[in-house]
Amino acid sequence: MNKLGTKSFLHSAAVLILPVAAQNLITTAINSLDVIMLGRVGENALSGASLGNQVYFNMSLFLFGVTSGAAVLTSQYWGKKNMNAIAAIFGLAVKIGLGISAVFFLAAMLVPRQIMGLFTAEEEVIREGVIYLRWVCFSYPFTAFNLVYLNTMRSMERVRIATVAYTCSFFTNLAANAVLIFGLLGFPALGVAGAAIGTIVARMMESAIVFLYDRKWNTVLRFRPAFLKIRNAPLSGDFWRYASPVIANELLWGLGVSAISGILGHLEKAAVAANAVAQVARQLSMIIAFGVSAAATIEIGKKIGAGDMEGAADYGKKYAVLSVFTGLLGALVILAARPLVLHFMVLTDQAKEYLSSMMFVLSYFVIGQSVNSTFIVGIFRAGGDTRFGFFFDLVFLWGVAIAGGAAAAFGFHAPVMVVYMILMSDEVLKLPVAWLRYRSRKWLRNITRD
Repeated sequence: MNKLGTKSFLHSAAVLILPVAAQNLITTAINSLDVIMLGRVGENALSGASLGNQVYFNMSLFLFGVTSGAAVLTSQYWGKKNMNAIAAIFGLAVKIGLGISAVFFLAAMLVPRQIMGLFTAEEEVIREGVIYLRWVCFSYPFTAFNLVYLNTMRSMERVRIATVAYTCSFFTNLAANAVLIFGLLGFPALGVAGAAIGTIVARMMESAIVFLYDRKWNTVLRFRPAFLKIRNAPLSGDFWRYASPVIANELLWGLGVSAISGILGHLEKAAVAANAVAQVARQLSMIIAFGVSAAATIEIGKKIGAGDMEGAADYGKKYAVLSVFTGLLGALVILAARPLVLHFMVLTDQAKEYLSSMMFVLSYFVIGQSVNSTFIVGIFRAGGDTRFGFFFDLVFLWGVAIAGGAAAAFGFHAPVMVVYMILMSDEVLKLPVAWLRYRSRKWLRNITRD
């Protein structure tokens, strides 16, 4: 890597990473507002909204799987400048995304108590979670369309619109939450219901901005309802070939995160509240790392689509190195935030003790997650290597971390923090295997059609 090449790479990477990182920060802040602001109401409200938000979390993983699978193809066809193929993939992704949101809407509306019962046996927490779910599910269709649209634009290197949409959404959500949760400006204090309604208003704001951008300023590929009617059997086959493993991988990972919350939820309420806050800290610490993995997908996929395989391999090497530094940065963020979080959150002494230890554990966990996400979500998927991540999580997340954590919790009745350390072990254990896969270059493939 010569000096000029490094500077050129860092400049091109920063153009993508910084807006995507800003989007990740704002999106995480939007998703975290309910938890943070309800932390001022009480542990039951905090835990109910946090566990209820697992429905949104798993829906978003389905949607992320769809958009990531689409991005595998979109980024490579963008390198070839084949807009007809991108339009077909765009339309298919929107149809699937809206269908997924409908399924989760019905589940949250019709069986919220049963869903909450999967995560906790605490009746007060279940009651708060049911209220939250029956309101927040109305935001799901807006979320689905916005995510598909903005990620499609991102695959074509149009990243700023998402930053604008999510920024407006964040401030809308902040204001609506403040008014509706705490009863400001003469409104009643609605607690968890107010948090959910604030989310609905914010997602509607996102959709309004997306629509305005698409009609006024989108000069690359405006969305048309006709995209939903496109029939292209070869491209649809390619989409499912590469998207299915990604969807399965994201679902497996998402169910794993939910399983971890469920295991902790059946230990004690203080562990649930501490984990809810710790996960917010983890997400914030990973914003730049996730920006790196997203940028890797775009740039490496574009290089592959343009036929520059050596350029793609070189970008892969540079993004791999960059992921180590972003992981270390994430660890520093967690350690620096720890005293502030412990001071701000209204938790019991036991919950604060758990939270303090959890944040230490996360400080090494995020280093592994940064590197692994760049390999699996960024570099490998850019070249169509989408199956590896599924088997990766099946073995390490489920076969080691969750199975081991469940055995420690319910078989050996180990202390909460011992269970937590086992549950958080997978990202560290994955590192050598991910490195070997990267070195094999089996991920470096052009999957476009002429």
